[in-house]
Amino acid sequence: MKAAVLYEVGKPLVIEEVQLDPPKAGEVHVKIGGAGICRSDLHFIKGHDEHRLPVVLGHEGSGTVLDVGENVTRVKPGDRVILSFVPFCGRCNNCLNGRANLCDTHAATGGTLFDGTTRLHKGKTEIFHMGKVSCFAQEAVVPETGCIPIAFDFPLPQAALIGCCVPTGVGAVMFNAKISPGSTVLVVGVGGVGLNVVQGARLLNASKIIAIDNNDSALEFATKFGVTHAINPTQQDPIQAVKEITGGSGVDYSFEAFGSSETVHTAYNSVRKGGTVIVVGLTPLGNHVTIDANKMTRQEITLKGTYYGSVRPAVDMPTMVDLYRAGKIDIDNLITRTYKLDDINKAYQDMEKGQIGRGVITQF
Repeated sequence: MKAAVLYEVGKPLVIEEVQLDPPKAGEVHVKIGGAGICRSDLHFIKGHDEHRLPVVLGHEGSGTVLDVGENVTRVKPGDRVILSFVPFCGRCNNCLNGRANLCDTHAATGGTLFDGTTRLHKGKTEIFHMGKVSCFAQEAVVPETGCIPIAFDFPLPQAALIGCCVPTGVGAVMFNAKISPGSTVLVVGVGGVGLNVVQGARLLNASKIIAIDNNDSALEFATKFGVTHAINPTQQDPIQAVKEITGGSGVDYSFEAFGSSETVHTAYNSVRKGGTVIVVGLTPLGNHVTIDANKMTRQEITLKGTYYGSVRPAVDMPTMVDLYRAGKIDIDNLITRTYKLDDINKAYQDMEKGQIGRGVITQF
């Protein structure tokens, strides 16, 4: 089958034929139908994060079940599925306490499936999996618990985005921050994830949704998803602008959705006394943030992170499907361009150029 393989950091992905082994017990063979172009993959390409190489990237995907291994009961051949990049073991402490997005077993088996081996090969060369998904390929073998069944008429490009950017953004608001109606919200960075933070804030009836981004086109685009006030930090002091919009107090909730120490600082310094800062974006490896701890104590500021929107994939992703069906979250307009798998390197070039919205691979 054809796949996009990262052999060396800083080099283009190689589109080539690789071998995919059949699914073992508890695993599912999927024909990929949609794969989102997410910045997390770019981190590995650029070396901002580490991964075992070579690797087939892609973690935001959907597809149709072709075959299943022994003891699989959640899905059957012919089912359409969303692929979760945090399949859960169901046995570790986090899984048993309702935090499957933080599954310890998944974290301990990075680059492989749960049994510590891969299904991907190029001749005798072992190729690793990303997030136990690796959807930058025509097909994938994934753990059963990474498959979220959906109706057969559900569009696969939209389903792919429910595999990552939609729950990461919407979930951060709904399941982590749990904002109250009428709250004021700041979103720093309105890429694919940030736009979904905006949608989550709109869904929970925030009174003001302020966006900070240095791309004017991205800010204008974000107004279609619920942004009420837009700030370009290259044109004005973003923290002062937030204070002016909120009558001098700062926002109730501030979401960092870009992934840098500078933007975390902006988010932190834009909340009111008693406010909450939620770090959603993944920063480059080794990136550290220094904050005014005295201010945190005296102003009772809460600073916390959220991974994968703090969702329980098997429970909360179907909720995202229902919200899309009901017209309460917009995924159709989030997709601004589509690509062939052969053009994946161009897709990431477009992302680095600041293309708005989300790109999705739809032809494999």
